[in-house]
Amino acid sequence: MKDLVLDPAPRPLDTPEQLETRLREIGATRYHNLHPFHHLLHSGQLNKAQVQAWALNRYYYQSSIPIKDAVVLSRFRDHAVRLEWRQRIEDHDGNTHGEEGGIERWLVLTDALGLPRDYVTSTVGILPATRFAVDAYINFVRDRTPLEAVASALTEVFAPQIHKERIAGMLEHYDFVNPGVMKYFTRRVEQATKDADFCLDYVKRNARTPEERQRVVEALIFKCNVLWTQLDALQHAYVEGHPPPGVFDPKDWA
Repeated sequence: MKDLVLDPAPRPLDTPEQLETRLREIGATRYHNLHPFHHLLHSGQLNKAQVQAWALNRYYYQSSIPIKDAVVLSRFRDHAVRLEWRQRIEDHDGNTHGEEGGIERWLVLTDALGLPRDYVTSTVGILPATRFAVDAYINFVRDRTPLEAVASALTEVFAPQIHKERIAGMLEHYDFVNPGVMKYFTRRVEQATKDADFCLDYVKRNARTPEERQRVVEALIFKCNVLWTQLDALQHAYVEGHPPPGVFDPKDWA
């Protein structure tokens, strides 16, 4: 597959330290905590129907993460990497010992928002852009190198902060949210930190040339675009009022 060219101003990437600096620059300028939709969400400027639309569409991303992680795991013959990555699947799917995962905790949120579980899990009402972006992410980790597949998860480096902002903002501004409803985010603060540490260490050790380090940079930019695209679609459909045919319509749930 032809390389993506998403970095308009590539920097010298001669050392692992230069790579980390560039990755953190990307997070500071491209992570989706900067998107206007998130500012509206965290500051209480969305109505309940708009929060419903966000949670419904985000479910498709959340429920696809263990599928993505299973694909990443399949790319490695290194037992240690597979063992580490396997935990991510349990974190989202739960495990055979009855411990709930992130998907179940996300459904607690959509329950509280008044969305029937069978409707949420069917994904019939999500935006086309949501489906295209998430499916593109799964295709990316399948088709690119294992290094790039791991690198695409580097958004976890920046996730704990957005989770903390979301917990504080939503608890403050929405009367239909309580600490129990926010369990997904409180749990992910700890999990994302651990996952991020592994990913960052892995790419710094295994991207050994400037070209490989640039591939890592491009993979992170791609993943930031996946997340940003989903919010663009929500903004266009539910804030600016241009939903495409056949998607979630708040009037049906009033």
